[in-house]
Amino acid sequence: MCVSTVGAPRRDARTLRRWRQYLADERAEAAVYRDLASRRHGEEREILLALAEAEGRHAAHWEDLLGIDVGLPLRGDLRTRVLAFLARHFGSVFVLALVQRAEARSPYADDADATEAMAADERIHGEVVRGLATRGRARLSGTFRAAVFGANDGLVSNLSLVLGISAGGAGQRTVLLAGVAGLLAGALSMGAGEYVSVRSQRELLEASTPDPEADSAVGNLDVDANELALVYRARGMDAAQAEAHAAEVLGGLRPEPAADVEDEHEAVGTGLGAATSSFLFFASGAVIPVLPFLFGLAGGTALVVATVLVGLALLGTGAVVGLLSGGPPLRRAVRQLAIGCAAAAITYGLGTLFGTTTG
Repeated sequence: MCVSTVGAPRRDARTLRRWRQYLADERAEAAVYRDLASRRHGEEREILLALAEAEGRHAAHWEDLLGIDVGLPLRGDLRTRVLAFLARHFGSVFVLALVQRAEARSPYADDADATEAMAADERIHGEVVRGLATRGRARLSGTFRAAVFGANDGLVSNLSLVLGISAGGAGQRTVLLAGVAGLLAGALSMGAGEYVSVRSQRELLEASTPDPEADSAVGNLDVDANELALVYRARGMDAAQAEAHAAEVLGGLRPEPAADVEDEHEAVGTGLGAATSSFLFFASGAVIPVLPFLFGLAGGTALVVATVLVGLALLGTGAVVGLLSGGPPLRRAVRQLAIGCAAAAITYGLGTLFGTTTG
């Protein structure tokens, strides 16, 4: 049973309308969590279903307050309906990141008609969703990092190249050839670099992973010498903790735990996946500044169109990074745009200077 607020709340039309909207939002949010749960299994599924149940308790609170004034069911607000659509059709970490931000904006802390427990629930829900989203981010972080870096490098580097060459006085054909060459060279370089980087990182992790064959030697160790404690000290335990842990393992009180490095490997990603992602996203970003020249534009018109297209793409990639990282998407989008425009402006200025001095 949900505990209502103390006293008799006002029941004017505006208040009833607000309660009905809260009720609709809670029902919609419960549906979002159920839809997300339907795409997961095990512990994550149980967590999401528990969140849906909690939202159901909040809905019951508003139903109790409304009583006979509950009226016809309303639709949830636009934000919640968008989340519901994304949850039904995608159910990805992207949706969890959006839900995380939605939970953080709950109005219950400032609404006297909501209980303190409900406001606390919403804050905790945000942390629960943050934890689930963090798992998802770890699973895609290697490939995602390569994709983001690749797309932004392609956008900024090729726009800078096109602007710099144009400012130096090159003709349309030369600019187009330079842009295509920059696209291919940059994409191949990014792909090769990511492959080497990720493979090297995974090899370092593998070299640091305890040998599973070493477990078979535990039963034959000299209990009095207890050299097993040295293993735990080398892994970071202090002497007392290492001795106690080794004694438990040797005494059969607890099994020797296998080293858990899967999460680290997932976070790094695979070399081929990172290389492919980096190559494709660099190419997709680098082609945008070249598009106006491919379609026959030239001179200042082509440069303006290229700059506008790249600016829009930078805003989009920045917003996506902001959403997935749980930060404000607008701020990240503007930051991405500012950095890209600054790099392009500097290159254009240097190209103009070079063209003037060599003319």
